[in-house]
Amino acid sequence: MTWWSWSLPAAEKKDEPAFISVVITVRNEERHLAALFESLLRQSRPFEVVLVDAYSDDRTWEIAQDFQRRHPDLIRVFQHRGHRGAGRNYGVEQARGPTVAFIDGDCTAGPQWLEQLRKGLGHAPIVAGTTAVEGPEAFSQLERVELLQHGVDVTYPSCNLAYPRQMFLGLGGFDERFITAEDIDLNLRAVRSGARIHFEPGALVHHFVRETVPRFLLQAFWNGYGRKQLTEKHGQLWANYQYRRMLSTQASPLAYARLLAALVGYFTRLVTVSGTDRRIPPDAGAGAGGSPSHSKQVAE
Repeated sequence: MTWWSWSLPAAEKKDEPAFISVVITVRNEERHLAALFESLLRQSRPFEVVLVDAYSDDRTWEIAQDFQRRHPDLIRVFQHRGHRGAGRNYGVEQARGPTVAFIDGDCTAGPQWLEQLRKGLGHAPIVAGTTAVEGPEAFSQLERVELLQHGVDVTYPSCNLAYPRQMFLGLGGFDERFITAEDIDLNLRAVRSGARIHFEPGALVHHFVRETVPRFLLQAFWNGYGRKQLTEKHGQLWANYQYRRMLSTQASPLAYARLLAALVGYFTRLVTVSGTDRRIPPDAGAGAGGSPSHSKQVAE
């Protein structure tokens, strides 16, 4: 028995579409942001878009403001300092819908994304969709490294993930101490609390990968860094990773390079925080970071 009682949103009980708040965190995404907004404007209503910009250095903020001016009934934009977890938590605080759906600034949504997420909500409180990796073929063919908890994959990324807002808040949101892997931490806590994650294949998001090898490996480094943060908080998780399957199906130089970069990130975290108060204590709750004084809402 869980500490929440989950049921379908009231609108769905009346065979009406559920209102969804789409939460986006961005930093320096001027290259992709317009395409993301256009893909969201094609979604089935009712919904809103809550964008949180981490004080970008490029034209991201100007593009976001322009779309808000053109679509004030659908788009609200804010600025808030911090990593992705802090931005998403702030976005959920501002959200008006009973369900929050996360997507990233370097993504676009398939035309039926929200409709398919609503379909998935009829099966479980948490819904993950299909994330199609776009970019150089050598990068896009590499699969996620799955982590299973109670037989459930908890590595569904937060660029295509929906949660009931009250459940999200009850779990403490994203742990803002994580550099990466904050979505895995959230999913893991949710599953351990008794929630179920439903995979809805029709909920399609296109995610654009890093386009150069150095940037791709840097991302792998930080992913490894985040995996070490996971073990600090949740204990040893290596036995639950599906590395054998990954190595047997993706035995390529790039796959091995990604694994090596991730291991370097993992051991960098291990060496640099060992014996310090920067480690994440076991079973610690999610940190609610971010000061309201660092945030501002743009007039609606």
